[in-house]
Amino acid sequence: MKPSMLFAIIMLTAIVIATSFGLHLMPYAPISVPPAAAGNALFVCPAANTTFDSIAMALQPFNKYLVIGYFFVVMLLMFSWGWALYQNLLNDKFKRGEFSNPWKLTKFTFWAGVILLVFAMTPNHFRTIKINGAPGQWVLCENTTPGARAVRASALRP
Repeated sequence: MKPSMLFAIIMLTAIVIATSFGLHLMPYAPISVPPAAAGNALFVCPAANTTFDSIAMALQPFNKYLVIGYFFVVMLLMFSWGWALYQNLLNDKFKRGEFSNPWKLTKFTFWAGVILLVFAMTPNHFRTIKINGAPGQWVLCENTTPGARAVRASALRP
């Protein structure tokens, strides 16, 4: 495996583990909520990624067609792998060259899917909420996130 690919895998694994366990480079003081309101409060932050949000909104009318096109390419990918396996079965020996094009298409399809997913479903897509009586775009966040505010849960809507 190439060193750059190994480095990318290690960094991606480290990022996933750090975010899964809530590790931060710099700790932030958590917002304290009175014990009486602890079960009724959620924490919100202003939405910071408006560029990705605007790209996702522009792609929204085409999402269905992008998904259809992507799964069409996935079906072609399955047929190309099947054809390469079939050719090797007919010859009764393994030919590495038969798998070069399906492998290239697999890599292309994977990264195209990742890019489409990033553009169509931004980090704020699943966290976006509206606050009754408050203008602007808000997302759910943790009480240790910079700029977090405590809001009554009954004031929020999806």
